[in-house]
Amino acid sequence: MSRTDHRGTSPARLKSPAAARNREPILAVLEEVLPARARVLELASGSGEHGLHFASAMPGWQWQPSDVDSHSLASIEAWRSTSGPDNLRAPIRLDATGDWPDETFDAIVAINLIHISPWEVTEALMARAGEHLAAGGTLYLYGPYRREGRHTAPSNAAFDEDLRRRDARWGVRDLEAVVEAAMPHGLTLETVVEMPANNLSVVLRRQ
Repeated sequence: MSRTDHRGTSPARLKSPAAARNREPILAVLEEVLPARARVLELASGSGEHGLHFASAMPGWQWQPSDVDSHSLASIEAWRSTSGPDNLRAPIRLDATGDWPDETFDAIVAINLIHISPWEVTEALMARAGEHLAAGGTLYLYGPYRREGRHTAPSNAAFDEDLRRRDARWGVRDLEAVVEAAMPHGLTLETVVEMPANNLSVVLRRQ
């Protein structure tokens, strides 16, 4: 699902102000929880700027971007073909609720996906992560969450209301519900890191 509509310097390349703001804090967490060499699948890659930044910073990561939106896929490829490193793979069309590539990954990354999709996407993500993550592999989630049934900031509550107005199936999720959905698939919560703008990095590990 695309969350980006700002055009970059070419017709295909999209630019996301949010990606520009949060890419360094996210990278800092990923560097802590992922090994220096890893096969990484990114869901809902949007403009492709996250994958470009992370793959450029960490040449040992083989980064596989994906999305369901045609404009996003074109943007990802445009960034990759003009300035992407060799370890940034060509994007693939991937719906979390559909068929996944027949591969095993050391990490799966989903940035700003859980709240901008139906709950069925979260359930499918957990099931597929349990199937496609290597033993000890990492599922990394980023975005706003409620904790113990409460929003962590008034801005998140307002954002939640806006999301639900746009689509009743969307919304800021309870962190506890997300962790519970992961447990039947061999995924356990490892750590939660508070991030800028009242977001969280949620790290789950496949046992």
